[in-house]
Amino acid sequence: MNWDFLKTLKFSDLPLDEEDKTVLAQLAERLQDNYPYNAQEYAGQMIKPPHSLAQAAHWMTSLVNPNNHALDGGLATSALEIEVIDQLGAMVGFESCLGHLTSGGTMANLEALWVGRQSSPQATVIASSASHYTHSRMSEVLGMPFKEVPTDPQGRMEIMALEKLLLTDNVPPVVVVTLGTTGLAKVDPLADVVALREKYTFRIHVDAAYGGYFKLTQLPEATRRHFEAMAQADSVVIDPHKHGLQPYGCGSILLKNPAEGRFYKHDSPYTYFTSGDLHLGEITLECSRPGASAAALWATMKKFPLVPGGRFAHRLQDSLLAAKGLHQCALERGFWSLDPELDICIFSSKGTSSATVSDQNRDFFERKAQKGIHLALLKIKKEQWPWDLRWDSQELIVVRSVLMKPEHNDPVFWTRLLE
Repeated sequence: MNWDFLKTLKFSDLPLDEEDKTVLAQLAERLQDNYPYNAQEYAGQMIKPPHSLAQAAHWMTSLVNPNNHALDGGLATSALEIEVIDQLGAMVGFESCLGHLTSGGTMANLEALWVGRQSSPQATVIASSASHYTHSRMSEVLGMPFKEVPTDPQGRMEIMALEKLLLTDNVPPVVVVTLGTTGLAKVDPLADVVALREKYTFRIHVDAAYGGYFKLTQLPEATRRHFEAMAQADSVVIDPHKHGLQPYGCGSILLKNPAEGRFYKHDSPYTYFTSGDLHLGEITLECSRPGASAAALWATMKKFPLVPGGRFAHRLQDSLLAAKGLHQCALERGFWSLDPELDICIFSSKGTSSATVSDQNRDFFERKAQKGIHLALLKIKKEQWPWDLRWDSQELIVVRSVLMKPEHNDPVFWTRLLE
């Protein structure tokens, strides 16, 4: 089929009849029941609007509807996927890697743990108490024992507690290190975990689904050293649908050792005959996967290459500056505020008891929502809170703001958010 019409296609060119248009009008009405995710005023959950180029490329490719499982289902988009994976691997620091796109971080982390189990049968998964819940859940799915490492007062994996667990493991475990926890946005001490491999044998999986792209930014040395250590990991997960400007769902898994592709080996008697080249379905757990995701990511990375100091890195830097700016503004206005490491700011009204302060923060959250500014709430445990309080409740509810958009780097917005 000749696909040249895609070069000039407009939405209005689609062969929609009147019934179709009526249904779409009804859908448009139903879609009004959403938060304003694209607006500056939305600084709540980890939802970043995709770039218009990514949306256009995704929509354009969806008309072809390629399936990147096999080359005969997604010839062009499989090539695009291999290109973007190579670029993500180069950003991480892998000289060569094997990888592919996934539906998101959950599936990507599942694959990373599965490869870890294939590499070391009976392996235990070790992750911090601040890691994403997907790791304990996927460990259960895979039948792998799971052990939790406590965090230090700043919310990062406690390295001495990790070493105690490593002393007790007879089978090399999989240690999950998070670069950007989804609650406090803290960076686990990856460089120190890497150093432990001089004494112990274990596999390192880096969950950088949220924070991975910050490797391109200007970070303090205390944080940067851990991002630089990604090159020493065995596997890395990064979600382009978080900071990579992509529509949902677009995750990725990167394996440092391409030879680990052998674990995926399987026989499909009707799939892999059109080419002797690699079919992506031969190195994935998922089968059918949308080629549109690869096309959208490829197009975005053509416009925003993954280079330090480039346009994409500057967008990320604005998010870091926004979190620091909101933090400083909160302190000046009499709030408690935790010093942000990435682009999530945690702050709270002041008070004498955890129950009272929690109520104040809930009221603040609701009041701001009524004024059109949308934030989030977070449960904090006593050991995570550095200020004096009478703890008359099990947890403290604080305000959490995810500043993922460049336009969040705006002092006027910070003032509106906090007033």
